[in-house]
Amino acid sequence: MSKVLHLSLIFILGIFSLLNNNTSLAKEEDSEVLYWVAPMDPNYKRDKPGKSPMGMDLVPVYKNEQQTSGNEVVIAPEVVQNLGVRTAIVERSKLWRRINTVGFVDYDESKLSHIHLRTQGWIENLTMQSEGDRVQKGQLLFKLYSPELINAQEEYLQALTLKNKTLANASKQRLAALGIPSSEIKRLNKQRTARQTISYYAPQDGVVSSLKVRDGMYVKPENQIATLADLSTVWVMAEIFEQQSSWVEVGQPAEVQFSYLPGETFKGTVEYVYPSLDQMTRALTVRLKFDNPGEALKPNMFGDVYIFAGAKENIIVVPRESLIRTGTSERVILAKGKGRFEPREVVSGIESGDLIEIQSGLSEG
Repeated sequence: MSKVLHLSLIFILGIFSLLNNNTSLAKEEDSEVLYWVAPMDPNYKRDKPGKSPMGMDLVPVYKNEQQTSGNEVVIAPEVVQNLGVRTAIVERSKLWRRINTVGFVDYDESKLSHIHLRTQGWIENLTMQSEGDRVQKGQLLFKLYSPELINAQEEYLQALTLKNKTLANASKQRLAALGIPSSEIKRLNKQRTARQTISYYAPQDGVVSSLKVRDGMYVKPENQIATLADLSTVWVMAEIFEQQSSWVEVGQPAEVQFSYLPGETFKGTVEYVYPSLDQMTRALTVRLKFDNPGEALKPNMFGDVYIFAGAKENIIVVPRESLIRTGTSERVILAKGKGRFEPREVVSGIESGDLIEIQSGLSEG
């Protein structure tokens, strides 16, 4: 058990806020103070109390304390106990490369239906009133009055009357090329009457994400009529840093959370990694795909995104809150037993959750 207690241990960062309390580090009145040192740099010594370069109160070193190495600070065991210092063993573990970023919800473009015409004419009986309207597959969207479609129907009927198979087939192909449904062509063949307007129906369930026409408008093939979106799945578009680009691959798990849905986490996958970086921001766009039961996720919602971009095996890890970043270096505090503590400069690596990788400066145990 004593060997375990003497293993190199690492301080939780909260100890340093407590070190600012002079009374918690007070010794008995008859103890003689040799000098004062900075908690983060024992080489910074002064002959009276004051502040360290980092703004912390200097820590006294007493005459009756055991001799330590130049980089160590000794704090009486009862003081350590009163501080409630927490420690964690330096150990090896597997750490996921978790990328924390933000993103917005977008339509799944593979489930969009764009409504266009192949001829010109006038829109009649438009059933879609505005963007956001919900439609069902097979629902009437609008009717089109088009002299060109009327002429094409009459040509087909004339070919049928003349029993000219070659002309009938050519006329039938023209009707299909103009966008007349096969069901309407079958009706023509059976009833032998041309319609003045042709009906257009919803090809899928969804919502109207774009509506560009109004009842009575004259439209041409180059005009977009509407777009229908299926929200059963959605995309989340996120950006990652340039140095993280090699971590991400298609198929990796991802999560998204939204402030307006506290406690809920939606799970998805990386569907596509874009091939180039943004020239200005140097960020790489990643497309994630999420199931959307109940359509809780709406396009343009903004959320926190987490991408689990593979794992690093058998690496040195410590609690993330134990790492102290000074601006020019990174340090941790080692508890070496018998009240001896040593600041140690380290180089950190990836972060994941509450843990962080230490690439150099520490060894296991």
